[in-house]
Amino acid sequence: MAAAFRLRYAVKLGRYLPKSFNNNLEKKLFQPQCLRLPVATCNHVKYWSSQPEVQTTEYHNIIKDTEKTTGESAKHEFQSETQMLLQIVAKSLYSDKEVFVRELVSNASDALEKLRYLRLSDNVAAQTAGDRSLEIHIGTDKQSRILTIQDTGVGMTRDELISNLGTIARSGSKAFLEKLKEGQNLNDTSKIIGQFGVGFYSAFMVADKVEVFTKSFAKDAEGLCWISDGSGTFEISNADGVQPGTKIVIYLKPDCREFSDENTISRVINKYSNFVGSPIFINGKRANTIQPLWMSDPKDITLLQHAEFYRFIGNCIDAPRFILHYSTDVPLSIKALLYFPEEKPGLFDLARDTASGVSLYSRKILIKSKAENILPKWLRFIKGVVDSEDIPLNLSRELLQNSTLIGKLRSVLTARILKFLHERSAKQPEEYNEFYKSYGLFLKEGIITSTDQSEREDIGKLLRFESSAAAPGELISLPQYCTRLAANQKDIYYLSAPSRALAEQSPYYESLKKRNIEVLFCYEPYDELVLMHLKQYKSNFLTSVEKEMRDDAEANKPENFGLISNKDELDSLVSYMKKILNKKAYDVKMTNRLESHPCVVTVQDMASARHFIRTQSHQMNEEMRYSILQPRFEINPNHPLIKKLCKLTTTDGELAERLIQQLFNGAMVGAGLIEDPRILLTPMNELLTLALQKY
Repeated sequence: MAAAFRLRYAVKLGRYLPKSFNNNLEKKLFQPQCLRLPVATCNHVKYWSSQPEVQTTEYHNIIKDTEKTTGESAKHEFQSETQMLLQIVAKSLYSDKEVFVRELVSNASDALEKLRYLRLSDNVAAQTAGDRSLEIHIGTDKQSRILTIQDTGVGMTRDELISNLGTIARSGSKAFLEKLKEGQNLNDTSKIIGQFGVGFYSAFMVADKVEVFTKSFAKDAEGLCWISDGSGTFEISNADGVQPGTKIVIYLKPDCREFSDENTISRVINKYSNFVGSPIFINGKRANTIQPLWMSDPKDITLLQHAEFYRFIGNCIDAPRFILHYSTDVPLSIKALLYFPEEKPGLFDLARDTASGVSLYSRKILIKSKAENILPKWLRFIKGVVDSEDIPLNLSRELLQNSTLIGKLRSVLTARILKFLHERSAKQPEEYNEFYKSYGLFLKEGIITSTDQSEREDIGKLLRFESSAAAPGELISLPQYCTRLAANQKDIYYLSAPSRALAEQSPYYESLKKRNIEVLFCYEPYDELVLMHLKQYKSNFLTSVEKEMRDDAEANKPENFGLISNKDELDSLVSYMKKILNKKAYDVKMTNRLESHPCVVTVQDMASARHFIRTQSHQMNEEMRYSILQPRFEINPNHPLIKKLCKLTTTDGELAERLIQQLFNGAMVGAGLIEDPRILLTPMNELLTLALQKY
């Protein structure tokens, strides 16, 4: 607890204090012996210590206007169908103009990764380029409306330039991957992003003209210049002063001037491309300083890195309560880093239409910042990242294709999250109970909305309730209840009540208490609806105590009442009550299940009935409500009040009638079938007035 406090305090304080002070604070607070935070891997849990990592601002810029075209340019035309595709890409394919930055940075990253792979191979030409740093540089010139993106990657030859930039939907990256596979080069190619070959043309959404200067990594390669305004033709010429790699100069349209602003580009890079593997510099300053932790080995991640990454990805200031770092290749390739918040959810977080807190990435490039289909709605409180190479994307890489793979991905992640929470509940019960108090409502929502009984039971393991067999305030689980089942007991019994005191005083609880049968106490009005949807846990049915009382036929058999001296009077009272409660009580019976209470009301399905009362009863009159509910009025023949009523029916019919009405209405309120108990005030005052007149 002390370590968690230090972390929370340091994380929050660190946002407002000078960096020099932060470093000293970190050295004091983030010591290995002080900090321990569980980080769950795919198979186990470990505890990592943290040491602060001091980062310095790095200034480095390679963008220089040294390129000059030489000789005559060769003019080329896009094919007619290619011109049509170009218009679609530039005007219709992408939903947001800023996406072009993501596409061009992704292309630059691919160029760097290609050179990296070639260096690891036997490519002699690539070895000669081994001393070149692999970087992406972005320059902005707001006054001239120019945006420049330059990489130090493989560059292009003349044939590659014509092929790659002269044909839309021809992916140089895809061809490169196929070539690697043909050569049996099985190095990890997951960092190669481009697959469709249309990303470059997204620049024409914002550009009047695009210039591309490129030079292949090969020795003695020629410098080339590619120019087009996107109207249907492009020109290629030789150029001097071209650095190895590719430089794209975008002359922005007047209404797209914002993309020549450094702050705008920084925001877009931070949003889409912050986790690109190579350094990105904007006007000489490093832009992507936060590392993609989900791609790292959990044991290499410090506590401070987790805190920083959680604040970045979740846009929050608290610390994570639990961390799930998950990686698998079967049945899908998934790398996930998920955080369970420590702070209680806000009012708007409880809304069903709240966006998901999980961002979807593919090869470290953002696809969707709030991916709705990756996790079910009820897990929207989780924050983090999911990266999968297997997710099917549409052409613009902005939307997920409608595929069974998405459902499979969601199913795998949900199962892993449930398993993780179950592990935490067993290994850290106190911390889990604190988490449950804040986020248990989301788990209950999962039971109601899930259509898979197996998943509902997995969520059911995580539910916690007070129990008649446990001390007040102590929470138990359904598996714990099942270990204490009485002999021949097949059901798990629960009782809905506003508090423990009212639950223990409930007439429905009396008989089970006498038989020493454990009952779960549900204090929230939606708890019984949750358990009604859960239906059963393992082979044990979840049964409300009200239903158990109504279905217990043995309790209403005359031979089970023992010796009753006033049997005839009681039979007459039952008949009298049926007459008085006509069109209200569906039936009136005697029961031996009550001791301290004179009467009780039962209906066929109490949980559904209460839900109906809360949501629909205002739309119908009293007679219709009773007709639908069909309440059964059960009386305790041994209670003094019932015995007195037997005599009143013959000596004072008016008082007996008012008492019967009051007993029935009180039982309805006690059962939660009358939402507003104030309706009892007037009849109660009339009853008291009538009773006092007798004296």
